[in-house]
Amino acid sequence: MELSALSLQLRGLSVLRGLQQHPLVRAYLEVFDALGRTAEEFAAAYGALCQAQFACRDAARALLDAVHFDVNTLTDTIDDPAPAVLGAATHDIEALCALLALDGAALKSAAAARLGTPALTGLPDFPAAAPLPFRDGAALASYYRAQGYGFFAQSSAFAVRDDGQVSPITHPDTIRLRDLPGYERQKQQILKNTLAFLDGREANNILLYGDKGTGKSSTVKAVVNEYAERGLKIIEMSPRHITCFPKIFAETLRSPFKFIVFLDDLSFSREDDNFAALKAFIEGGLAGKPANLVIYATSNRRHLIRESFADREGDEVRVRDSLETVTSLSDRFGLEITFSVPDRDEYLYIVDQLAAESGVDLPGEQLHLLAERFALRRNGRSPRTARQFISQQLAEKYDRKL
Repeated sequence: MELSALSLQLRGLSVLRGLQQHPLVRAYLEVFDALGRTAEEFAAAYGALCQAQFACRDAARALLDAVHFDVNTLTDTIDDPAPAVLGAATHDIEALCALLALDGAALKSAAAARLGTPALTGLPDFPAAAPLPFRDGAALASYYRAQGYGFFAQSSAFAVRDDGQVSPITHPDTIRLRDLPGYERQKQQILKNTLAFLDGREANNILLYGDKGTGKSSTVKAVVNEYAERGLKIIEMSPRHITCFPKIFAETLRSPFKFIVFLDDLSFSREDDNFAALKAFIEGGLAGKPANLVIYATSNRRHLIRESFADREGDEVRVRDSLETVTSLSDRFGLEITFSVPDRDEYLYIVDQLAAESGVDLPGEQLHLLAERFALRRNGRSPRTARQFISQQLAEKYDRKL
């Protein structure tokens, strides 16, 4: 395709019009415009294009990501796109593939001939890139159905920042359920609920409560990792960001993915406004939450609110009202799962599993004796203590080799 024709095709993007704002596409358009100006202006625009090429490292990957993360007319009608929309998407894909097929030599040669400045051929070079993996609108629609689309296609894990914006986590925790020995009954309950959610069946919000170090947070993250390929996403937010729920609901409502909003270490004072806000968001508010979103929360407290003995004093009516207030939030979680401190046998079972996975080859009796001593010096038996003990054994094993 001639450069002038390609320039027109890019300016005529419709379904994928948002890609005109991509730095790489903007740089190409500047180069095309500079072909009708001076050699100096072309050199400046071409240098900016090279910078954009080198910055993205892989032009094909960069534009594919831009298409993947886009929300457009095709994604809005993905269940039954009109033939005109599919045809327009085909036009856009052909234009972008033609752009990727250009290399620096072709642009410099055209500029040198048009502007009468052979010295332009001495500018830096860059190679052509691979085409997009779809050649027409129908193939792009199939890609969107299989891979999803939009902002939440960028990662499997997201976090709510202090400014209330949701941002992707570049390197999320990769822990899997196989890395968490023990607590099989609790894990199966969470898995069963999560699978129901992914299958579009009724699923509950979950409260995981119990002693510290028992793996509540790690279990939630591991479950998400197990089903990330099915489009399960996690949005981690601090309890202080609970007022951001309406915005998060709006952002996830039109997304094709399924979301777990993860509230870690949930605890409130009786005067905390977020306590009442969360109750309304979970159940009872006018807006309601999207069908593609559930809430998984962890807490060291069964009823999520800090109590004092004074709260339990007074007349019978006052005490009953106080207790109802305390339990009103936890009762809104349809599934409550307890993570208690493991007994000796379960603790040593976890130690044995972690030792086998990590290559700690101490005799069983010695391993158990050392593990028990380690727990006594720490905060008692827990999966966290077991993992710290194995880490210490690996460090000592490494030191012995030096």
